[in-house]
Amino acid sequence: MLTPVNPIGQTIPPGLSQAILVKGGNLLILSGHVPLGPAGIVGTDVETQLVQTFENIAETLKAAGADFSSIARLTTYIVNYHVDLLPVFRTVRDRYINLQRPPASTLVGIAALALPGLLVEIDAIAVVP
Repeated sequence: MLTPVNPIGQTIPPGLSQAILVKGGNLLILSGHVPLGPAGIVGTDVETQLVQTFENIAETLKAAGADFSSIARLTTYIVNYHVDLLPVFRTVRDRYINLQRPPASTLVGIAALALPGLLVEIDAIAVVP
């Protein structure tokens, strides 16, 4: 259903895909998920907020009859991003995604998000069997 596409001859770091070919299934578009819990924003650091955001995505996927193996595309936005946050992002993300068939993904550093205190937002596209 989801097949990574990495052109021959291009240097693609391990654990990344240039594209994902979707065959069959139902397309699920996930709006930007943020680290909100019952009491409001969870955490004041990027790692804690990433974990909560991925947990929120997991709940949305479950409600649609899917899981992280269904994710074809992730876009992550991090406030005040700097390169030292890349290992933090990858460590958290890699706990959730299918490492044998990683989704196409983009990481974008931004100045701010919709609410004060939010450091992370992630949207996604999934294919539900």
